[in-house]
Amino acid sequence: MNFTRWSARLPGTQRRTAARAVRRQRKAPATPTGAVPAARDEHAEHGERGDSSAPAVDGARRSIDALSAHDLLGHLPALVALVHGPEHHVAFVNEAYTAAFGPRTPGAPAREALPELAELGLLPLMDQVLRSGRPRTVKSRRVLGAPGRTRPGYYTFTCTPIELSGSEPRHGVLVFAAEVTDQVEAAERLRASERRQREAAVTLQRSLLPQQLEQPDDLRVAATYRPGGTDAAVGGDWYDVITLGAGRTALVIGDVMGRGVRAAAVMGQLRTAVRAYARLDLPPHEVLQLLDGLAAEIDPNQIATCVYAVHDPNEGHLVYASAGHLPILVRDPDGTVHRADAATGPPLGTGGWLHTSASVSFGPGSAAVLYTDGLVERRDADIDQGIEALEQAFAGATGDPRIICDRLQRALGITAAHDDDVALLALQHPVRTGHEAELFHNAALDLLGGVEAAPRARAFASGVLTSWRFPSDLHDLGVLATSELVANSLQHGTPPMCLRLRRTNRRLIIEVTDGDDHLPRRRRAEPVDETGRGISIVATIASAWGSRRTPGGGKAVWCEFVLPESVSGQAV
Repeated sequence: MNFTRWSARLPGTQRRTAARAVRRQRKAPATPTGAVPAARDEHAEHGERGDSSAPAVDGARRSIDALSAHDLLGHLPALVALVHGPEHHVAFVNEAYTAAFGPRTPGAPAREALPELAELGLLPLMDQVLRSGRPRTVKSRRVLGAPGRTRPGYYTFTCTPIELSGSEPRHGVLVFAAEVTDQVEAAERLRASERRQREAAVTLQRSLLPQQLEQPDDLRVAATYRPGGTDAAVGGDWYDVITLGAGRTALVIGDVMGRGVRAAAVMGQLRTAVRAYARLDLPPHEVLQLLDGLAAEIDPNQIATCVYAVHDPNEGHLVYASAGHLPILVRDPDGTVHRADAATGPPLGTGGWLHTSASVSFGPGSAAVLYTDGLVERRDADIDQGIEALEQAFAGATGDPRIICDRLQRALGITAAHDDDVALLALQHPVRTGHEAELFHNAALDLLGGVEAAPRARAFASGVLTSWRFPSDLHDLGVLATSELVANSLQHGTPPMCLRLRRTNRRLIIEVTDGDDHLPRRRRAEPVDETGRGISIVATIASAWGSRRTPGGGKAVWCEFVLPESVSGQAV
């Protein structure tokens, strides 16, 4: 069977490979098929130009025309198989194909003679090529190869329709397989490297977030963080919950714009600074004012947003300040959702702005969510639409904060394929009933008069602690701490003064407020000093103590005792 004349459309690489084979054939002293290449013009051989160039070109063309398919395809490094007819009978396989899969029987149908193509699912594709007359390509197919070949290879197969000339025209398919094993393995190594880099970046990001949220006595909180996309560049979203003492809790969420290790590093520095500033028990706007200056020092080109809120169970309010961040959503006990966006300033690091604080009612039965823009921002919609969708979802998202986080993410379509980081912090002030309500009590006494206020405060504290059924040792320590705090306020403070006792399921809190804004400090009293030991005594007997300035002017000094398990009700 002669395949001297055939027509096929080959990709550029295959054409160049075929041309190199032709040049090698032209340089060969003899042609195995008996075809004799045309002699090249002597003048053209010596590089002379003129009319002799045309005979040289004609001679080259006659040489190509004289080559058979065996000569043209037999020495290609790529795998080549030539089949014809509806059953794809084997007409020819080249040396590379034989080396890869072993010898094949000419004339046999491809399903029997070329089982490797059947396993790869190429036979239906060859049928389609034969019917449509259009080439088809499948990329990077894994091939085990000939028996005894342990290392599999990857090939890209191109099936091209051809027309075979003989006694009568026949249609066939040229199967051309280029090995791409090195490229596939390199791509796999690159993907593995990217996976490792992403895992390292996500590990860094998560290590900078709280490993375990602090759980306040009066609030239920939960948070979630979901890295966006599949690349290694995580974002700078973060959150935190900080117990301030005396039952107060700070809740923070922020976002450093951009992605990558730099954004994560800036985020880590800001979060550490927030925790340090929170220990000073400053109002929210003062914390943001300090953060604003720090952000400009860390990286003036990095934009960061943050919202800082403080919950005080005694006041029943959430006091907050925002630096360019999205508004807190608050759900009232009746289910109404509204935005807390009264105290919003520019992002951190801009400088020249005086931040302010605002408050929103947050009593029993209320809930709130703090979030980053990845939850509500979409490329094809305005961010206000995303916030409105979050409001609607939050209005119906009942349950504890963990369930709220899950429901909000599902409602807004956050999946593993989401392309932006998402941080979400949910908090809830539960309504306590029954036995649980018995574990939370408040008692307050206005301190009026002069020196007689101290014994009255001690008697009040003794009666309250007795009614709360505290053991005698805790009762006595509470009365002693009350006496020292009241005496300190009477000596160094100014009216109005108030004593407040509060118990939770885990703590006894004693707090005294007055109108003077000078904060006390612990100092070492000399043996001859008659005063100066009150705060030291409180710090020694209490689990923790602290002081802060109050919004209306003045200060609050507090201490707390951890309740023993017999009266704490921690199982609640």
